[in-house]
Amino acid sequence: MLQQLSAPIKQYLVITGNYWSFTLTDGALRMLVVLYFHQLGYSPIAIASLFLLYEVFGVVTNLVGGWLGARMGLNKTMNVGLFLQIVALLMLAVDPQWLSVAYVMVAQALSGIAKDLNKMSAKSAIKLLVPKEQDGVLFKWVAILTGSKNALKGVGFFLGGLLLTQLGFQGALWFMSLMLLVTWVLSLILLKQDLGKKKHKPKFSEMFSTSKQVNWLSAARLFLFASRDVWFVVALPVYLASVFGWDHWWVGGFMASWVIAYGLVQANAPKLLGKQRSSSQQAFIWVALLTLIPAVIALALWSQWYTQVSIIAGLLIFGAVFAINSSLHSFLIVHYADADGVSMDVGFYYMANAMGRLVGTILSGLAYQYGGLVSCLLISSALLLLATLLTHGLQRHTR
Repeated sequence: MLQQLSAPIKQYLVITGNYWSFTLTDGALRMLVVLYFHQLGYSPIAIASLFLLYEVFGVVTNLVGGWLGARMGLNKTMNVGLFLQIVALLMLAVDPQWLSVAYVMVAQALSGIAKDLNKMSAKSAIKLLVPKEQDGVLFKWVAILTGSKNALKGVGFFLGGLLLTQLGFQGALWFMSLMLLVTWVLSLILLKQDLGKKKHKPKFSEMFSTSKQVNWLSAARLFLFASRDVWFVVALPVYLASVFGWDHWWVGGFMASWVIAYGLVQANAPKLLGKQRSSSQQAFIWVALLTLIPAVIALALWSQWYTQVSIIAGLLIFGAVFAINSSLHSFLIVHYADADGVSMDVGFYYMANAMGRLVGTILSGLAYQYGGLVSCLLISSALLLLATLLTHGLQRHTR
């Protein structure tokens, strides 16, 4: 089997390597922007607004990108994404006087397009490499890809804090641009196969999924990721810096450690879940459990019960349970997706994922500014309750 799939596997490994390289810059850029503009005195709402177009264009890119991947091939969408990220980094590496909110939002929009083109390409490719009816193998490959990506994103958070301290904002951006330029040149040389290209040219109207399973899962994914980002994107880094008094090193290092641990749990989810690992029933059980965790953390903060311990321990528990939820979702969408033009179903699903990040990012700035971290956590639990109800609906359609 490996000999028969040797050429696609080589292409997939190149795609995965590119995705990892891109992920480092994406995580680092996120931490750079949050810490740098907080240092300049921007409010939580203003910082959240910097990522608004990043998430908006992520929604559009996943929907249109899946269609483009089916028409053009995943190698081309990967290369376009890499190039756009380089442009976004160079746009921000200008004189600080140019860095108005509107200007940074446009640069972040390009970065959002680039990120989701890369993610869609990598996640779609794996469907084509695993023989049908081998769900255990498929789950394992998806878990390894997703977990390693998130671990590297955590390294990127740490890299962002380190580069900001050592090279400054502009220096860090130039360094990452050069690193990604090397990856882009290698990608142009090595990515040659039109992996994921649909047998017939899909119409633009075919972008929206007609599968009930994909639609229910996508809706659950939206609220799942909104529940994470409502307190993780803006509220938590600003809280750690302003309330705990942590410097860039500590904030970046802690966020990095959390995401790395989160990625490791994701990668090992098949082992942790056992024989029932791939079912929609397992997805329902784990999201129901996750719903309780932010509410418990909020109660501890409201009662001022060992605040630092409650946040750190609660965040670690939330991350582990969230990682298993995310890994189950990542397997289920690849499992449900149609093999011919897989990028279209995957793109639609990650469009919902991006919509969840958009909702979470907006709520993170608003809720933290007007209600503090406790309000962010309570909103997180409410969003998870909606994800639980939608996952229950998925179970019915799966049966």
